[in-house]
Amino acid sequence: MPSTARSARRKAGIGSLPPLYRAATEWGGYEIHYADAFEWLRNATPNSIHAVVTDPPYGLVEYTKKELTKLRKGKGGVWRIPPSFDGCRRKPLPRFTVLTEDDKSNLQSFFREFAHALLPVLVPGAHVFIATNPLVSHSVYGPFLEAGFEKRGEIIRVVQTLRGGDRPKNAETEFAHISVMPRSCWEPWGLFRKPCQGRVQDNLRRWKTGGLRRISEAEPFKDIILASPARGAEKAIAPHPSLKPQAFLRQLVLAALPLGAGVILDPFMGSGSTIAAAHACGLRSVGIETDADYFAMAENSIPLLAQLEV
Repeated sequence: MPSTARSARRKAGIGSLPPLYRAATEWGGYEIHYADAFEWLRNATPNSIHAVVTDPPYGLVEYTKKELTKLRKGKGGVWRIPPSFDGCRRKPLPRFTVLTEDDKSNLQSFFREFAHALLPVLVPGAHVFIATNPLVSHSVYGPFLEAGFEKRGEIIRVVQTLRGGDRPKNAETEFAHISVMPRSCWEPWGLFRKPCQGRVQDNLRRWKTGGLRRISEAEPFKDIILASPARGAEKAIAPHPSLKPQAFLRQLVLAALPLGAGVILDPFMGSGSTIAAAHACGLRSVGIETDADYFAMAENSIPLLAQLEV
């Protein structure tokens, strides 16, 4: 493990979970583990996972105990707590513009370690859908390519957020017609694939992977998906700051297992929304989470999110 990644993870309190909580909790077609994702990957059986759909912690900064405490208090830290607008309280968002050079270096080390740990666990032809941000996506994509993954494009989640579009801080009146940066209206998800064994058709026959399930015989899976933020019932069930909507995640998990066979992994499952999406679609999945509060949230929210009609 690179020393910078190891140091960053130690500061975040990762890798020190008591053995009691390493056991899996299983229901039906999924299992969830309260564990360090990197430790779990090191002990996983090679060629045992058929797809990954995940939204990782970027640079580990926003999910350190210090920053989570500030988030839960609703004040200070890397998390931007948006104001109420139109009677709706928007969800907190991490401010990636405040990352230091050390944070950025740790970010690349984190994804370098993740990509190298993940590759042997995946079957040939397995796809990885990984949420990122326009400001830091290059720090994700480079390490995955270096590890031996093939880049297969990007999924663009079209969603208008409160990130960006603001006037210069403390000079809003003086520069009323200036935005510091564009207002973000999209979220990139990097799409990678472990190289196939032979042709795609051969890989599909042997490993059940290598391609993406079409929406229908006439309509392929597309790289632009309209997806409003998770609100209402979903946020009430799983009040996680990075909650992704079921309407979006169910499209990803269905595409990820082209023949509906195999196991989907979310190594940073948070409130369990990816696992719930897979469960709702009748697909097998495994979730890993290192934060005790979010793991407890996932235990409760997965079956409830899976029952929602979208």
